[in-house]
Amino acid sequence: MQLKIMPKKKCLSAGRMLLILFLSQMISALEVPLDSKLLEDLVQPPTITQQSPKDYIIDPRENIVIQCEAKGKPPPSFSWTRNGTHFDIDKDPLVTMKPGSGTLTINIMTEGKAETYEGVYQCTARNERGAAISNNIIIRPSRSPLWTKEKLEPIILRNGHSLVLPCRPPIGLPPPIIFWMDNSFQRLPQSERVSQGLNGDLYFSNVLPEDTREDYICYARFNHTQTIQQKQPISVKVFSAKSYRERPPTFLTPEGNASNKEELRGNVLSLECIAEGLPTPVIYWIKEDGTLPINRTFYRNFKKTLQIIQVSEADSGNYQCIAKNALGAIHHTISVTVKAAPYWIMAPQNLVLSPGEDGTLICRANGKPKPRISWLSNGVPVEIAPDDPSRKIDGDTIIFSNVQERSSAVYQCNASNEYGYLLANAFVNVLAEPPRILTSVNTLYQVIANRPALLDCAFFGSPLPTIEWFKGAKGSALREDIYVLHENGTLEIPVAQKDSTGTYTCVARNKLGMAKNEVRLEIKDPTRIIKHPEYAVVQRGNTVSFECKVKHDETLIPTVTWLKDSGELPNDGRFHVNQDHLVITDVNDDDGGTYTCVANTTLDIVSASAVLNVVAPTPTPAPTYDVPNAPFDLELTDQLDKTVQLSWTPGDDNNSPITKFIIEYEDAMHEAGLWHHQTEVSGTQTTAQLKLSPYVNYSFRVMAVNSLGRSLPSEPSEQYLTKAAEPDQNPSFVEGLGSEPDNLVITWKPLNGFESNGPGLQYKVSWRQKDGDDEWTSVVVANVSKYIVSGTPTFVPYLIKVQALNDAGFAPEPAVIMGHSGEDLPMVAPGNVQVNVVNSTLAEVHWDPVPLKSIRGHLQGYRIYYWKEQNTSQRNRRHIEKKILTFQGSKTHGMLPGLEPFSHYTLNVRVVNGKGEGPASPDRVFNTPEGVPSAPSSLKIVNPTLDSLTLEWDPPSHPNGILTEYTLKYQPINNTHELGPLVDLKIPANKTRWTLKNLNFSTRYKFYLHAQTSAGSGNQITEEAVTTVDEAMASRQVDIATQGWFIGLMCAVALLILILLIVCFIRRNKGGKYPVKEKEDAHADPEIQPMKEDDGTFGEYSDAEDHKPLKKGSRTPSDRTVKKEDSDDSLVDYGEGVNGQFNEDGSFIGQYSGKKEKEPAEGNESSEAPSPVNAMNSFV
Repeated sequence: MQLKIMPKKKCLSAGRMLLILFLSQMISALEVPLDSKLLEDLVQPPTITQQSPKDYIIDPRENIVIQCEAKGKPPPSFSWTRNGTHFDIDKDPLVTMKPGSGTLTINIMTEGKAETYEGVYQCTARNERGAAISNNIIIRPSRSPLWTKEKLEPIILRNGHSLVLPCRPPIGLPPPIIFWMDNSFQRLPQSERVSQGLNGDLYFSNVLPEDTREDYICYARFNHTQTIQQKQPISVKVFSAKSYRERPPTFLTPEGNASNKEELRGNVLSLECIAEGLPTPVIYWIKEDGTLPINRTFYRNFKKTLQIIQVSEADSGNYQCIAKNALGAIHHTISVTVKAAPYWIMAPQNLVLSPGEDGTLICRANGKPKPRISWLSNGVPVEIAPDDPSRKIDGDTIIFSNVQERSSAVYQCNASNEYGYLLANAFVNVLAEPPRILTSVNTLYQVIANRPALLDCAFFGSPLPTIEWFKGAKGSALREDIYVLHENGTLEIPVAQKDSTGTYTCVARNKLGMAKNEVRLEIKDPTRIIKHPEYAVVQRGNTVSFECKVKHDETLIPTVTWLKDSGELPNDGRFHVNQDHLVITDVNDDDGGTYTCVANTTLDIVSASAVLNVVAPTPTPAPTYDVPNAPFDLELTDQLDKTVQLSWTPGDDNNSPITKFIIEYEDAMHEAGLWHHQTEVSGTQTTAQLKLSPYVNYSFRVMAVNSLGRSLPSEPSEQYLTKAAEPDQNPSFVEGLGSEPDNLVITWKPLNGFESNGPGLQYKVSWRQKDGDDEWTSVVVANVSKYIVSGTPTFVPYLIKVQALNDAGFAPEPAVIMGHSGEDLPMVAPGNVQVNVVNSTLAEVHWDPVPLKSIRGHLQGYRIYYWKEQNTSQRNRRHIEKKILTFQGSKTHGMLPGLEPFSHYTLNVRVVNGKGEGPASPDRVFNTPEGVPSAPSSLKIVNPTLDSLTLEWDPPSHPNGILTEYTLKYQPINNTHELGPLVDLKIPANKTRWTLKNLNFSTRYKFYLHAQTSAGSGNQITEEAVTTVDEAMASRQVDIATQGWFIGLMCAVALLILILLIVCFIRRNKGGKYPVKEKEDAHADPEIQPMKEDDGTFGEYSDAEDHKPLKKGSRTPSDRTVKKEDSDDSLVDYGEGVNGQFNEDGSFIGQYSGKKEKEPAEGNESSEAPSPVNAMNSFV
């Protein structure tokens, strides 16, 4: 039995013949197993599914992987040969075979060399039914050798001469890709004059001076190993000649007038001609005995190379290349011979036969020269294979007769000639299998009436089963005078009618058993266009409408598409498509053409067309535009229980096309006077099919809409009362919650009058315990929204449903929701309460959860009450303040933040549900450790004297532990608010008063005071105070700026300067020199120096006794401190600034004590700057 099944030979119509041809092609493409179910059960010889290429070039830097995958039942085992002998992979530690596969991995990355494993490999996959073999896989490592070292002499030639730069790359495996570049790795430009040949050489038809360069470099890229080798650079120098002779073309390659070329079928034929000459020649190609194939011919390298892809024997012949320039032409003939490695005419196919059957394996191949066919059985030449009496070999065919199970084997066909070979495996599998039907059970076929119906019955069996078809449960076998029975099992009904609908049974039988399968056939009404679009003539700028009304089988959903001139409609907002119409607004000349309406379903397609002719508009007076007039003549027809057809007459559109109609309704029974939106339809429609609800007294009105707005409503239509019906929906938002521990309150959102669908609206309320075996308890209530069930257990889950009903019947079965009866307070307190003090302000509390049954409600969480225990006096003063923290859900631990250090706390835990809190757990007591204290409550300075200050303070309001001591720090502050050195004192904790002695008089001090516990220091409090001033010394200090003599002196100086300026001005105007100025320059008065003109400061001052000059510019710097390089005779150094003492004439009478180093304040240097008045005194 062959698996390929040909269709029955009988006279069929052309359409049926195409159908049968399709079926036969589908069957011939199948192979065993036909599906995964058969694969699990059928025994099958091995089949090679994947293998490495015949010529396998490997990368020597990576592991070698030789693929061999096969399938079969039972799974095959694998073995290998190398160079024709068995390859024992177990003896080579570098070779491993993939489990369940024949793929080899040779680990040469850690050790070993790729060259060691060069050779010819072949894989064999074997099971109890035979052996399949792979191709001979030739393993060769890729090679990328270096260029031979050579010394290249510079090439010097005159411009206009031809030149060939040889490349001659090293021989690699596979051959390298050649390209020319310079030292900067930029490709050298090529043209009709300069180009690279197929052999890699660089050809110049004629050279120019710009060809001069020293870096013509040939590169060879070996893609397999991703390496590039470089030839030594070639230097070319072209010198210009005053005159050069033009010459006709000659060929640089190939040589002579003729040459031969041989190529294999299927390869790319590449022919090359490169010519030299001046001017540069142009190349042309012709085929002497034919034309070049149009779709397979390509020109490369500026037409110097002709390529023909997918070359065949027909491309053999003489090809001529012609090189031509202005001085002549030359040609070269290439004789092409196309040889062919073997290729398949008919490769052998797998055979599945049953015992006693006949069959053939055919192996036909072609090639040039014609290949030789040889057969192998299970990898062994048939000449030496075990004899099989059922087998006879006749050249390229093996004939099998009366096969038995022992005839199962895998046969190999080898077709070879001098250019290659083909190897194909094909098995003969002798099986005895009862019938199996592979078509899915109860497959549904849908067919349009009066068309052919095809019912599939894909089957398998060995021997080949016979197929019969039956219709209905007790029908007789279907006869071929009405039906067509195909050999692949398909039943064809040539003209299916409505009575063809039904169930059909396919029965497959052979001598080993029987199988059957049922399929269903449904016949559908054809889709028809009952209202075709009609020819239309329309003026430019107007609107046109095409109608296309479709009738179809009610079980199929049609899709209607409009086409213009067989293409899609323009993407233009002027084209509007609705259910039955195509409307084009503002028509222009481009809109003319053929419009086609296409209606298709999943089973059929129909179409209809009409032509639109666009003409010029006739002149009309300027129109007036307005909203449409109201529609009129409303009429109700086709009045059914749930639908009615409304028709109307449109009012005038007032020169703006109506785009849509809005339909509204009034329910005079439930909501009289209130109009609701019903639907909208296209402006081209004047009827609408309206859906209605039961028990509604309808009136309708229509409004028209155009681009300017909406018309007035039409007059209402006549009233139409629809019949009552049972409700089609149930109330929503149904909930069940208890308000008391012993009830269940069921609530819902009632239906409105429109949703009631009839009179007598009521609700059937049903409930039962979720976890019990009780039946539903039901009660019918009036049109309300709540019902209370009393006497329920506390917090029990209930199943609840609420169903609407009226005088006409019940609504559909409602959804069941879950609720709970009322909650009660929890009965049990949390146990095993534990407190873990984290630090002085944070504690962690743990507790055990209470049993769920004792909660008696929805668990909201756990609540911790905690409070700080007060001493007796504090308890009397105020009520204990309890704090509360709630932890949501089922948490069994929580953190208490914000605790006061060194305190005694008490807490308890309670469980919370929706009703409230349960009993408190036993109180747990815990203490927080000491913390740092707060700042002292107050700090004040009392009893200041010349050299002492007394500090008084109050202890911290929150000591947060036992005070161990106070720390007092203080430092002086000078007049520029700079801080002096810091003094640190420790004071016992029982002290709240402290006197500081030996302070500087008339000095400001800053104080810092903080308390301390064993946990550390608290925040500090600061204060400032000044020691008192010595009154006797203060009385001797005089502000010289108010003394009369000082004021007179300053006036004299100013007058003298003014006189000098006037004299100088007069002398300059007379053009003479100023002798007084020269004398003053020679005998300058050290007591009186003019102010500098550049910065306004006084000039240098010199002491009359020691002539030590003051440094220029010794003013107080901007940071208010006196630097070391400032004046050595600063008044500050003598008398502490303003506190220095002077006589009435301004002379200094204080005791000289040398320079006084200032004390640093907190590491910063600071000096007290001199008073501006004192600074002035130093100049008088």
